[in-house]
Amino acid sequence: MAAGLARLLLLLGLSAGGAAKMKVVEEPNAFGVNNPFLPQASRLQAKRDPSPVSGPVHLFRLSGKCFSLVESTYKYEFCPFHNVTQHEQTFRWNAYSGILGIWHEWEIANNTFTGMWMRDGDACRSRSRQSKVELACGKSNRLAHVSEPSTCVYALTFETPLVCHPHALLVYPTLPEALQRQWDQVEQDLADELITPQGHEKLLRTLFEDAGYLKTPEENEPTQLEGGPDSLGFETLENCRKAHKELSKEIKRLKGLLTQHGIPYTRPTETSNLEHLGHETPRAKSPEQLRGDPGLRGSL
Repeated sequence: MAAGLARLLLLLGLSAGGAAKMKVVEEPNAFGVNNPFLPQASRLQAKRDPSPVSGPVHLFRLSGKCFSLVESTYKYEFCPFHNVTQHEQTFRWNAYSGILGIWHEWEIANNTFTGMWMRDGDACRSRSRQSKVELACGKSNRLAHVSEPSTCVYALTFETPLVCHPHALLVYPTLPEALQRQWDQVEQDLADELITPQGHEKLLRTLFEDAGYLKTPEENEPTQLEGGPDSLGFETLENCRKAHKELSKEIKRLKGLLTQHGIPYTRPTETSNLEHLGHETPRAKSPEQLRGDPGLRGSL
Protein backbone atom coordinates (compact mmCIF):
# COMPACT_ATOMS: atom_id res chain seq x y z
CA MET A 1 0.00 0.00 0.00
CA ALA A 2 2.77 2.42 0.95
CA ALA A 3 4.69 1.56 -2.22
CA GLY A 4 1.60 2.25 -4.32
CA LEU A 5 1.05 5.61 -2.63
CA ALA A 6 4.68 6.60 -3.19
CA ARG A 7 4.38 5.68 -6.85
CA LEU A 8 1.22 7.76 -7.17
CA LEU A 9 2.94 10.76 -5.58
CA LEU A 10 5.83 10.35 -7.98
CA LEU A 11 3.49 10.34 -10.97
CA LEU A 12 1.77 13.47 -9.70
CA GLY A 13 5.13 15.22 -9.20
CA LEU A 14 4.84 15.45 -5.42
CA SER A 15 7.74 15.02 -3.05
CA ALA A 16 7.57 13.23 0.23
CA GLY A 17 7.01 16.55 1.99
CA GLY A 18 3.95 17.24 -0.12
CA ALA A 19 5.45 20.12 -2.14
CA ALA A 20 4.46 20.12 -5.82
CA LYS A 21 7.04 20.53 -8.59
CA MET A 22 5.37 22.67 -11.23
CA LYS A 23 6.90 23.55 -14.60
CA VAL A 24 5.82 26.97 -15.88
CA VAL A 25 5.86 27.30 -19.66
CA GLU A 26 6.21 30.96 -20.52
CA GLU A 27 4.63 31.01 -23.95
CA PRO A 28 2.43 33.95 -25.01
CA ASN A 29 -1.15 33.20 -25.93
CA ALA A 30 -2.12 33.05 -29.58
CA PHE A 31 -4.62 35.73 -30.48
CA GLY A 32 -6.82 36.74 -33.35
CA VAL A 33 -8.54 35.30 -36.36
CA ASN A 34 -6.07 32.43 -36.69
CA ASN A 35 -6.75 30.96 -33.25
CA PRO A 36 -9.66 28.47 -33.47
CA PHE A 37 -9.58 27.80 -29.71
CA LEU A 38 -10.75 31.27 -28.72
CA PRO A 39 -14.47 31.86 -28.16
CA GLN A 40 -16.11 33.43 -31.18
CA ALA A 41 -16.76 36.65 -29.25
CA SER A 42 -13.04 36.99 -28.48
CA ARG A 43 -11.82 36.67 -32.07
CA LEU A 44 -11.03 39.67 -34.21
CA GLN A 45 -14.02 40.90 -36.17
CA ALA A 46 -13.19 42.26 -39.63
CA LYS A 47 -15.34 45.04 -41.06
CA ARG A 48 -15.46 43.43 -44.50
CA ASP A 49 -14.06 40.64 -46.64
CA PRO A 50 -10.68 41.12 -48.37
CA SER A 51 -10.58 42.23 -51.99
CA PRO A 52 -10.04 39.48 -54.60
CA VAL A 53 -6.47 38.30 -55.16
CA SER A 54 -4.93 40.34 -57.99
CA GLY A 55 -1.63 41.47 -59.43
CA PRO A 56 1.35 39.35 -60.53
CA VAL A 57 0.31 35.70 -60.82
CA HIS A 58 3.54 34.42 -59.26
CA LEU A 59 2.56 36.17 -55.99
CA PHE A 60 -0.73 34.30 -55.74
CA ARG A 61 1.06 31.42 -54.00
CA LEU A 62 1.46 33.70 -50.96
CA SER A 63 -2.32 33.79 -50.49
CA GLY A 64 -3.40 31.67 -47.55
CA LYS A 65 -0.05 32.00 -45.76
CA CYS A 66 0.88 34.28 -42.87
CA PHE A 67 4.22 35.71 -41.75
CA SER A 68 4.92 37.16 -38.31
CA LEU A 69 7.42 39.47 -36.68
CA VAL A 70 7.83 40.17 -32.97
CA GLU A 71 9.04 43.64 -32.04
CA SER A 72 9.17 44.68 -28.39
CA THR A 73 5.97 43.36 -26.81
CA TYR A 74 3.95 43.14 -30.03
CA LYS A 75 3.56 40.42 -32.61
CA TYR A 76 2.67 41.58 -36.12
CA GLU A 77 1.21 39.16 -38.63
CA PHE A 78 0.96 39.77 -42.38
CA CYS A 79 -1.29 37.50 -44.42
CA PRO A 80 -0.87 38.51 -48.09
CA PHE A 81 -4.15 39.29 -49.83
CA HIS A 82 -5.93 38.94 -46.49
CA ASN A 83 -5.00 41.26 -43.60
CA VAL A 84 -2.43 42.65 -41.15
CA THR A 85 -2.93 42.12 -37.42
CA GLN A 86 -1.18 43.20 -34.22
CA HIS A 87 -1.14 41.21 -30.97
CA GLU A 88 0.26 42.30 -27.63
CA GLN A 89 2.48 39.56 -26.18
CA THR A 90 1.58 39.76 -22.52
CA PHE A 91 -0.27 37.85 -19.82
CA ARG A 92 -2.56 40.79 -19.02
CA TRP A 93 -6.24 39.89 -19.16
CA ASN A 94 -6.95 42.80 -21.53
CA ALA A 95 -3.99 42.40 -23.89
CA TYR A 96 -4.50 44.37 -27.11
CA SER A 97 -5.20 42.52 -30.32
CA GLY A 98 -6.44 44.26 -33.46
CA ILE A 99 -6.63 44.43 -37.23
CA LEU A 100 -4.29 46.97 -38.85
CA GLY A 101 -5.85 46.65 -42.28
CA ILE A 102 -7.70 44.38 -44.70
CA TRP A 103 -6.43 43.73 -48.24
CA HIS A 104 -7.79 46.54 -50.40
CA GLU A 105 -5.78 47.48 -53.49
CA TRP A 106 -2.35 47.90 -55.06
CA GLU A 107 -0.30 51.07 -55.25
CA ILE A 108 0.98 51.61 -58.79
CA ALA A 109 3.60 54.04 -60.09
CA ASN A 110 5.65 54.04 -63.30
CA ASN A 111 4.23 50.72 -64.55
CA THR A 112 5.21 49.04 -61.28
CA PHE A 113 3.34 47.56 -58.32
CA THR A 114 4.95 49.58 -55.53
CA GLY A 115 2.93 48.41 -52.53
CA MET A 116 -0.10 46.61 -51.12
CA TRP A 117 -2.64 48.72 -49.25
CA MET A 118 -4.50 47.19 -46.33
CA ARG A 119 -7.36 49.45 -45.25
CA ASP A 120 -10.49 49.45 -43.07
CA GLY A 121 -8.73 48.12 -39.98
CA ASP A 122 -9.92 48.61 -36.42
CA ALA A 123 -11.07 52.04 -35.32
CA CYS A 124 -8.40 54.50 -34.23
CA ARG A 125 -9.91 57.73 -32.98
CA SER A 126 -12.02 59.09 -35.87
CA ARG A 127 -10.55 56.87 -38.58
CA SER A 128 -9.63 53.28 -39.40
CA ARG A 129 -6.18 51.79 -39.13
CA GLN A 130 -4.43 51.11 -42.43
CA SER A 131 -1.14 49.60 -43.56
CA LYS A 132 1.05 49.79 -46.63
CA VAL A 133 3.18 46.73 -47.37
CA GLU A 134 6.24 47.18 -49.57
CA LEU A 135 7.65 44.10 -51.30
CA ALA A 136 11.43 43.75 -51.34
CA CYS A 137 13.83 41.14 -52.68
CA GLY A 138 15.01 38.65 -50.07
CA LYS A 139 16.37 35.13 -49.72
CA SER A 140 13.21 33.89 -48.02
CA ASN A 141 9.62 34.92 -47.37
CA ARG A 142 9.63 36.97 -44.18
CA LEU A 143 8.14 40.04 -42.58
CA ALA A 144 11.28 42.13 -42.13
CA HIS A 145 10.16 45.44 -40.64
CA VAL A 146 7.13 47.22 -39.15
CA SER A 147 6.81 50.88 -38.21
CA GLU A 148 4.11 53.49 -37.61
CA PRO A 149 5.19 56.63 -39.51
CA SER A 150 1.98 58.42 -38.57
CA THR A 151 -0.84 57.74 -36.15
CA CYS A 152 -2.90 54.71 -37.20
CA VAL A 153 -0.91 54.29 -40.45
CA TYR A 154 1.59 51.42 -40.51
CA ALA A 155 4.44 50.64 -42.89
CA LEU A 156 5.56 47.04 -43.40
CA THR A 157 8.41 45.57 -45.44
CA PHE A 158 7.93 42.04 -46.69
CA GLU A 159 10.93 40.27 -48.23
CA THR A 160 10.48 37.50 -50.78
CA PRO A 161 12.54 35.93 -53.60
CA LEU A 162 9.43 36.21 -55.78
CA VAL A 163 10.18 39.87 -56.55
CA CYS A 164 13.92 39.65 -57.15
CA HIS A 165 13.59 39.56 -60.95
CA PRO A 166 13.74 43.09 -62.46
CA HIS A 167 10.37 42.54 -64.17
CA ALA A 168 8.67 40.79 -61.26
CA LEU A 169 6.48 43.78 -60.32
CA LEU A 170 5.76 45.27 -63.76
CA VAL A 171 2.08 45.98 -64.36
CA TYR A 172 1.78 45.75 -68.17
CA PRO A 173 2.64 42.02 -68.52
CA THR A 174 -0.04 41.08 -65.96
CA LEU A 175 -2.87 42.67 -67.96
CA PRO A 176 -5.11 40.73 -70.36
CA GLU A 177 -4.51 41.44 -74.05
CA ALA A 178 -7.57 43.69 -74.37
CA LEU A 179 -6.32 46.03 -71.62
CA GLN A 180 -2.79 45.94 -73.05
CA ARG A 181 -4.17 47.19 -76.37
CA GLN A 182 -6.02 49.96 -74.55
CA TRP A 183 -2.80 50.95 -72.81
CA ASP A 184 -0.95 50.98 -76.15
CA GLN A 185 -3.59 53.32 -77.57
CA VAL A 186 -3.37 55.62 -74.55
CA GLU A 187 0.40 55.88 -74.97
CA GLN A 188 -0.02 56.60 -78.69
CA ASP A 189 -2.59 59.31 -78.01
CA LEU A 190 -0.17 60.93 -75.54
CA ALA A 191 2.65 60.80 -78.09
CA ASP A 192 0.35 62.38 -80.72
CA GLU A 193 -0.61 65.09 -78.20
CA LEU A 194 -4.27 64.08 -78.42
CA ILE A 195 -4.44 63.91 -74.62
CA THR A 196 -2.70 65.82 -71.84
CA PRO A 197 -0.44 64.21 -69.23
CA GLN A 198 -3.30 64.62 -66.75
CA GLY A 199 -5.68 62.86 -69.14
CA HIS A 200 -3.08 60.15 -69.67
CA GLU A 201 -2.84 59.55 -65.92
CA LYS A 202 -6.64 59.47 -65.55
CA LEU A 203 -7.06 56.96 -68.40
CA LEU A 204 -4.41 54.68 -66.93
CA ARG A 205 -6.11 54.77 -63.55
CA THR A 206 -9.40 53.76 -65.15
CA LEU A 207 -7.57 50.94 -66.91
CA PHE A 208 -6.07 49.71 -63.61
CA GLU A 209 -9.53 49.87 -62.02
CA ASP A 210 -10.91 47.71 -64.84
CA ALA A 211 -8.13 45.21 -64.16
CA GLY A 212 -9.09 45.08 -60.46
CA TYR A 213 -5.76 46.49 -59.27
CA LEU A 214 -7.21 49.78 -57.99
CA LYS A 215 -10.55 50.60 -56.43
CA THR A 216 -12.91 53.13 -57.98
CA PRO A 217 -13.47 56.48 -56.22
CA GLU A 218 -16.88 55.21 -55.08
CA GLU A 219 -15.29 52.16 -53.47
CA ASN A 220 -12.61 54.30 -51.84
CA GLU A 221 -15.01 57.00 -50.60
CA PRO A 222 -15.79 55.48 -47.15
CA THR A 223 -12.07 55.17 -46.37
CA GLN A 224 -11.33 58.72 -47.53
CA LEU A 225 -14.09 60.22 -45.39
CA GLU A 226 -12.64 58.53 -42.32
CA GLY A 227 -9.62 60.77 -42.60
CA GLY A 228 -6.27 61.25 -44.25
CA PRO A 229 -3.11 62.42 -42.52
CA ASP A 230 -5.00 65.43 -41.15
CA SER A 231 -8.19 63.45 -40.37
CA LEU A 232 -10.17 65.63 -42.80
CA GLY A 233 -10.62 63.58 -45.95
CA PHE A 234 -11.03 66.66 -48.19
CA GLU A 235 -8.40 65.67 -50.74
CA THR A 236 -10.00 67.70 -53.53
CA LEU A 237 -12.09 70.85 -53.81
CA GLU A 238 -14.95 68.73 -55.16
CA ASN A 239 -14.93 66.57 -52.01
CA CYS A 240 -14.91 69.71 -49.87
CA ARG A 241 -17.91 71.16 -51.70
CA LYS A 242 -19.78 67.86 -51.44
CA ALA A 243 -19.16 67.67 -47.69
CA HIS A 244 -20.23 71.31 -47.26
CA LYS A 245 -23.47 70.62 -49.13
CA GLU A 246 -24.26 67.59 -46.95
CA LEU A 247 -23.49 69.53 -43.76
CA SER A 248 -25.72 72.39 -44.90
CA LYS A 249 -28.61 69.96 -45.47
CA GLU A 250 -28.07 68.47 -42.01
CA ILE A 251 -28.05 71.93 -40.39
CA LYS A 252 -31.30 72.80 -42.21
CA ARG A 253 -32.89 69.57 -40.99
CA LEU A 254 -31.84 70.23 -37.38
CA LYS A 255 -33.14 73.79 -37.52
CA GLY A 256 -36.47 72.44 -38.73
CA LEU A 257 -36.65 70.07 -35.76
CA LEU A 258 -35.90 72.90 -33.32
CA THR A 259 -38.59 75.07 -34.87
CA GLN A 260 -41.08 72.20 -34.87
CA HIS A 261 -40.65 71.69 -31.12
CA GLY A 262 -40.57 75.40 -30.33
CA ILE A 263 -36.95 75.40 -29.17
CA PRO A 264 -35.23 78.78 -29.74
CA TYR A 265 -31.79 78.83 -31.23
CA THR A 266 -29.25 81.49 -32.11
CA ARG A 267 -26.23 81.39 -34.37
CA PRO A 268 -23.03 82.18 -32.44
CA THR A 269 -20.95 84.95 -33.92
CA GLU A 270 -17.54 84.28 -35.40
CA THR A 271 -15.92 86.49 -32.80
CA SER A 272 -17.44 84.60 -29.88
CA ASN A 273 -16.28 81.30 -31.36
CA LEU A 274 -12.73 82.54 -31.69
CA GLU A 275 -12.75 83.96 -28.21
CA HIS A 276 -14.17 80.71 -26.83
CA LEU A 277 -11.41 78.73 -28.51
CA GLY A 278 -8.75 81.14 -27.34
CA HIS A 279 -7.68 82.10 -30.87
CA GLU A 280 -6.39 85.45 -31.90
CA THR A 281 -7.35 87.23 -35.09
CA PRO A 282 -5.02 85.85 -37.76
CA ARG A 283 -2.49 88.27 -39.14
CA ALA A 284 -1.49 88.52 -42.76
CA LYS A 285 1.49 86.39 -43.68
CA SER A 286 3.90 86.65 -46.52
CA PRO A 287 3.54 84.03 -49.29
CA GLU A 288 6.68 82.32 -48.06
CA GLN A 289 5.03 81.63 -44.70
CA LEU A 290 1.94 79.96 -46.14
CA ARG A 291 1.72 76.17 -46.26
CA GLY A 292 -0.46 73.94 -48.38
CA ASP A 293 -1.43 74.05 -52.04
CA PRO A 294 -0.14 77.34 -53.53
CA GLY A 295 -2.66 76.92 -56.37
CA LEU A 296 -5.48 77.82 -53.95
CA ARG A 297 -4.10 81.20 -52.96
CA GLY A 298 -5.62 83.07 -55.88
CA SER A 299 -9.11 81.76 -55.10
CA LEU A 300 -9.17 82.69 -51.44
